[in-house]
Amino acid sequence: MQSIFISSALFAVTGLFALTRHLQLLQQNSYFPSRYCGWLKKSFKARSFVAVLMLVCSIIALLLQKQWVLLIIAALLVIRIPVAFRDYKVSIKPLVFTARIKRIYACAFLIFALLSAAFLLVNSSPLKLAVSAVIMFLSLVLPVFVLLVWLLTLPVEKLISFKYTSEAKRILKQNPNLKIIGITGSYGKTSTKFFLGRLLSEKYNVVITPENFNTPLGIVRTIREKLRPDTQVFVVEMGAKKVGDIKECCELVHPTMGIITSIGPQHLDTFKSIDNIIKTKFELADSVVSAGGRILLNTGNEYIQKKASTIQNAITYGSDNADYRAENIQYSRSGLKFDLVTKDRRIPLNTRLLGHHNVLNITAAAAAALELGVSENAIKYAVANLSPVPHRLELKSYISGSVLIDDAYNANPEGCLEAVRVLGSFEGMTKILVTPGLVELGDKEYEYNRRLGEFAARVCDIIILVGEKRSVPLADGIKSTDFDLNNLYVVKNIFEAMSKLSTLADSNTVILIENDLPDNYAG
Repeated sequence: MQSIFISSALFAVTGLFALTRHLQLLQQNSYFPSRYCGWLKKSFKARSFVAVLMLVCSIIALLLQKQWVLLIIAALLVIRIPVAFRDYKVSIKPLVFTARIKRIYACAFLIFALLSAAFLLVNSSPLKLAVSAVIMFLSLVLPVFVLLVWLLTLPVEKLISFKYTSEAKRILKQNPNLKIIGITGSYGKTSTKFFLGRLLSEKYNVVITPENFNTPLGIVRTIREKLRPDTQVFVVEMGAKKVGDIKECCELVHPTMGIITSIGPQHLDTFKSIDNIIKTKFELADSVVSAGGRILLNTGNEYIQKKASTIQNAITYGSDNADYRAENIQYSRSGLKFDLVTKDRRIPLNTRLLGHHNVLNITAAAAAALELGVSENAIKYAVANLSPVPHRLELKSYISGSVLIDDAYNANPEGCLEAVRVLGSFEGMTKILVTPGLVELGDKEYEYNRRLGEFAARVCDIIILVGEKRSVPLADGIKSTDFDLNNLYVVKNIFEAMSKLSTLADSNTVILIENDLPDNYAG
């Protein structure tokens, strides 16, 4: 039995190391087991067959008391330790060792520790074999183990969430004069949030939800860590992947002003229909209007325009007859300028930012700032000094003197087309697109990726597609045009793409990196 115990211990230790990759993908899928299981279905690889085969061999060896076979299999499994480290190092988005991940690891360790103790304490040989079989099963069939530790730690996570949420609500109650602005949309919400925060800072002490902190827990964390007694305005980005998500955010912060930037076919795999997306985004309007506040609507968006007339006291922007609109738009490589026009004034604005979508985002931010009493001169100054939102059409110097347009965090159909248009504005330079395409578009995913491929083929000189299987729709779109296929490259991952770029880029090259997908969409 000693050899069986040593084998079981090796199974447990290597299983804990191999757990890293699966927890990384659970984290990237926002700890939703359904989405994690969806990734499993798409990424079932040869390694999985090997694991099942080793499990079957281990159980047979256990039943036949072939202890030397178990020791060999356990020794072979040690290779999982360097493999786990390799996967971690080459990941696009490595596992972040948050407090929750540490609790999950602690639970996993405790399970194996308890099973090992049970093996040592029981006297019955059949029971010892049964315990060993469980250890081997959990260490080899890791998805089951991941779901088990997720389920066991769930009550603790809910208690912690309740504690932090209660604390955040108490902080908000202590500042009853705080102006809270909610921003949502299928795209444009993050940029609008950053721009509005910058414009409002000319008059107010402002806190915005950082980065992509657009879930209830992200908002709670921002309140607990960022809000101070002297904070006057809190700008809250609100994300959603299913009906009710925006309502949950609103019930947490109770916004008195809101902006709906756009509605489009994003996250269709969870929303299922565009009607559900419309309903969810307008949960913000329902909350703001019921509180007696004002909602800003981008009526340049067809879905929002159809719904706008049903919203009481809505402020419109983006369309030709809106309350706030942009006119005389002029583009250049150094940025753009336009006039912000209202019913009674015309404000000339200059910005270093690129892209028509940023005209809309700035218009929304300026409209909200004017409604809150920020002066015209302050808005002009703030707009002129706006910095690109990180990884959203962000211009950078790159390898061999080339220009990089970093649009890695853009993931919607219209935004991607706009980014390619910006790439096309760099006349006289070699234009290179690097992209894995679009995701979370349900049964529309092929259609939108093919359209992106067709459009890119008309603009780009060189295209690098990331992911051999994922990029098929893009490649189909490109091949339907007269694009020179000698300038089309398909690589396995973003690291191969960067290696290829090093051989192609020079001082007369502009490179667009569009939608740098995390590991749960690789392939």
